Amino acid sequence: MNKRRGFTLIELLVAITILAVVAVLGWRGLDGIVRARLSLNADLEQTRGMQLAFAQMQSDLGNIAVAKNIGNRPILSSQAGRITLVRSVFAENQPSRVQVVAYRIRDGILIRKESVATRNLVELDAAWRAMIADTDAAAVVNLTTDVVAMPVRLYAPNGGWRAATENTNMLSGGGGGGGGGGVAPPSNPQDQPTGLEVTLQLRDRATGLIKVFLLGASV
Repeated sequence: MNKRRGFTLIELLVAITILAVVAVLGWRGLDGIVRARLSLNADLEQTRGMQLAFAQMQSDLGNIAVAKNIGNRPILSSQAGRITLVRSVFAENQPSRVQVVAYRIRDGILIRKESVATRNLVELDAAWRAMIADTDAAAVVNLTTDVVAMPVRLYAPNGGWRAATENTNMLSGGGGGGGGGGVAPPSNPQDQPTGLEVTLQLRDRATGLIKVFLLGASV
């Protein structure tokens, strides 16, 4: 009569150990996949936010107001982390209007604000002063997060690129109000800025994302 032989205790312990090692390796692999997916989703969301932010800037700067149409008032103020501009607003079956738009960095978030569109230059002056001083009551739209800096440069055909440390009057005329104090525009059109370069520097990234915008028909 044949004897039935079962597993010994040592064999069971070896099998359990092997199963435990395989389970740990499988869990680590799955955990790595989940973490990579979360990181990829975060990067995609951030990239989408930057694309939307640049698209909005493209629309605003492409429709920057014509200074002579608003009494030669300032239409652009740019410096690191701050862009303020006056843009033309066109709506179907309505006369053209203007509004003040501001981009700012607050607590690592790039935000956009806009004033009410108007044809009243007194209202435009008040909106410009409020936006420059950041005392406006405009609604805030969050565009993208994890922004640590936003360097800005201006381009003029004669002068090339220069850092926009403060250019409140670079695109303004000589006689208007607006709280920025008007200065005469360059007599040579080649000295007038025609482009704006914006760099979004993100947290934990060595290099920033750069976008160059062509300023509107006013330049």
